Amino acid sequence: MIDDTAEIGTGAVLGPYAVVGAGARIGHEARLGAHVVIHPGTRVGPGCEVQDGAVLGKPPKLARHSRALRDAPPGLVVGEGSVVCSGAVVFAGAGLGQRVIVGDQAYVRERASIGDDTLIGRGSCVDNDVVVGARVRVQTGVYLTAFSVVEDDVFVGPGACTTNDDTMGRHDAAYALRGAVLRRACRVGGGVVLCPGVEIGEEAFVAAGAVVTRDVPARGVAMGVPARVVREVEPEDLLERWR
Repeated sequence: MIDDTAEIGTGAVLGPYAVVGAGARIGHEARLGAHVVIHPGTRVGPGCEVQDGAVLGKPPKLARHSRALRDAPPGLVVGEGSVVCSGAVVFAGAGLGQRVIVGDQAYVRERASIGDDTLIGRGSCVDNDVVVGARVRVQTGVYLTAFSVVEDDVFVGPGACTTNDDTMGRHDAAYALRGAVLRRACRVGGGVVLCPGVEIGEEAFVAAGAVVTRDVPARGVAMGVPARVVREVEPEDLLERWR
């Protein structure tokens, strides 16, 4: 079903049972799979691919006790050449840059921003108000909690988890949630847990399974539970040697 006010670009292909809502815009040469849902106001850039069963522009539904912003977010924008894979859900008010890949069954919340050439792995969650830079690799089953910042060229291993609430819900309205900050080109291994507000420094390395309770300095190598800095990343392992 295509709303009469939707704009469909030249050469765009819509699969069977695709739904395109009011005011949505589908760019030239874009491809929509079967059972795709494009909510009103969503903009899908030229050359994008939206695979079977994906949902773009879903309005947020907040719990009664949620402190998230309740203003209706603007429509989702998906940049040129991006791919949203099967079963993924990307909310209204999010923004995907160019050539982004959102993996199967991944979940991107309102006001999240994802930079050019970034990969969000299968089943990963990018929560509301998260900023992810360019060329970031978020692997399978990662949780990026609300108000986190992930700078350019960061690697986040499978199953890594960030947190933002030291009280686990036992706080008053004055309490501020604090997500993790992952600085440029740092690497976070599989199964790592980052406690609220921690900062992983530029080019730092956090070994698999670590629980990070305090900041890791630039180029620090941290491991263990709780994580401790044990050495410095060698010059030959810096990103500039691997571009």
